Amino acid sequence: MYLFLKDIVNIISGGTPKTSVPNYWNGSIPWISIKDFNTDNIYIDTTEKSITKLGLENSSTNLLLENDIIISARGTVGCLGIIKEEMAFNQSCYGLRVKNTNQVNSKYLFWFLKNTMNLLKSKTHGSVFDTIIKSDLENFQVFLPNLKIQNRIAKILDDITKKIIINNKINKNLHEIAKCKYDVFNKNSYNWNLIKINELNIEVTDYVANGSFKSLADNVTLYDEKEYALYVRNTDLKVNFTDKRKYVDKKSYDFLKKSKLTGGELIISNVGDVGSVFICPYLDMPMTLGSNVIMLYSTDKHYYNYFLYFFFTSIYGQYMINGITGGSAQPKFNKTDFRKMEIQFPTFTELDNFNREIEPIYKKYELNIKENRNLSQLRDTLLPRLMNGEIDLENINI
Repeated sequence: MYLFLKDIVNIISGGTPKTSVPNYWNGSIPWISIKDFNTDNIYIDTTEKSITKLGLENSSTNLLLENDIIISARGTVGCLGIIKEEMAFNQSCYGLRVKNTNQVNSKYLFWFLKNTMNLLKSKTHGSVFDTIIKSDLENFQVFLPNLKIQNRIAKILDDITKKIIINNKINKNLHEIAKCKYDVFNKNSYNWNLIKINELNIEVTDYVANGSFKSLADNVTLYDEKEYALYVRNTDLKVNFTDKRKYVDKKSYDFLKKSKLTGGELIISNVGDVGSVFICPYLDMPMTLGSNVIMLYSTDKHYYNYFLYFFFTSIYGQYMINGITGGSAQPKFNKTDFRKMEIQFPTFTELDNFNREIEPIYKKYELNIKENRNLSQLRDTLLPRLMNGEIDLENINI
């Protein structure tokens, strides 16, 4: 049966304590913003900021409880998360609290909303920021099978998600091991020579290297469904390709010949979210670079990118990126300034030795990324089929 969302949940509004009052912030109450749940982990158990009890009492924010759902409703619309512990949240989001747990499984509701998010997004308003207004959310229709079916659907999708989360935790540990090796290696940097990026055998390129904005608009078509090549964005790299992806067709891919990816390239965001740094994984399909990022790849036998990755994610590397970043409305830096950047660089013998230590760690890291991508695709494929009743859940042992 179909019910309106307002009939099965209480919709809770958030708020932000005044930033000018220090006593309202850095307390014991986690405070959620969109940054905290626009990730590949559907469970929100940590937040970047926290507020005090005084901040809670002197703002319009409310507390969300375990298993409540949060949805972003302004600006970046449609991100979803499940609360793991008591948390406050900002006014760009709504909290959804199930009224009757004997009628509705909150995790089933989460997956139903994720499956129908494009329909919900089509109801957004606003000339400056996309916004889901409360009345549209209240009157959004939800399909509710019996609770037994809800529980089965939720468990299948939850089990896949838990495996993704485990792989992410393993990768976090692998990253820390590799970083420790870099920190030891970097202790010898006082003996290294200063060298400019453009003096290394490295190509620095980006999406707009392929042509003017008009020619790009005329020759590149983006798709939400799987096409010939993956269009790699900063947002994809942040969540290890476990959320909705973008694709281009063969014609677009061939046009974007100056920014094709094969795997192993260093990718740095240079517009907006400046300074995010990634190594592109080796995936089992053609890839091309998205906008607002640059990529670096070696043009000789030496592989520079493990070293450069840890350098540019370090405090000093981020400081250097900040030094070439300008723009008041939208921070950005250009390729020319980046190429002129001067860094302390090891000898090739030292570099090759460092790579031999890091490569086995990164290969394990990359295998987990690939597995998560496959799990995510399986989950995305199963989700609509489970919701539409195409899979007979009575014959699945859980």
